[in-house]
Formats: sequence, C-alpha cells, structure tokens
Amino acid sequence: MAAAGGRGCRAVWQPSARVPAAVLAEVIKAFGAPENAQRMEEARDNACNDMGKMLQFLLPVATQIQQDVIKAYGFSNDGEGVLKFARLIKSYESQDPEIASMSGKLKAMFLPPMTLPPHGAGTGGVATS
Repeated sequence: MAAAGGRGCRAVWQPSARVPAAVLAEVIKAFGAPENAQRMEEARDNACNDMGKMLQFLLPVATQIQQDVIKAYGFSNDGEGVLKFARLIKSYESQDPEIASMSGKLKAMFLPPMTLPPHGAGTGGVATS
C-alpha cells in the first residue's frame, strides 16, 4: 500500500512540470516554423546587432510568436501573457533540467549572447603603464 501511495504522489508531481515543458517545446517548435524563422531573420537583419534595435525589431516578433502558442494554454494574448509564461518557466528551471535546457534554447533564439567586458587582472580597472 505504501508503494502505491508513493507512486501516486509522484504521478501528481510529474504532470505539473510536464505541462510547462510541453508548452515550452511547442513554443520552440513555433520559432522553427518556416514563416516564423523568416520573420525572425528579417528582424535580426533590421536590428544589425544593435541592442536598441533588437528591442525594437526582434523582441516584438519573438513575443508575437510566443503569444500565438501560449494563448491556447490560458495565457492572455499580450505581452503580459508572455511575461507570466516566462515567470512560470523560470520557476521550474531549478527543478527540471529539461525545462532549464529548453528555456536557455528559447532565450538564445531572440536574445543576443551576453559578453562581459574583459577585466584587467589585479588592476582594478585602472590603466597601468
């Protein structure tokens, strides 16, 4: 009887993480659809690796692609819905390595890689001569 109870608890836990993972996988798949990939490529070309222009051109396209998927799962069809979805995914990242991996993949699709400026070893940022 105890073993069945243990399985029952586990069965209750897994679907709660599986649903966000499934939605996240569907969002990633949507970015790969030919029409969406073309929209993202055009937005990237318009942004010219300029962070301000990425916010202007790329982020709205990425938001729209996500909205088109997540609205079927009860999220509002606006920027707030995308933010709520992002917060939900973030809450599962530390609990589920698959979600963490997919979340990183999704972010890489529309956020430029973050590079830290080099730091001079032991100079404290002060030029030495």
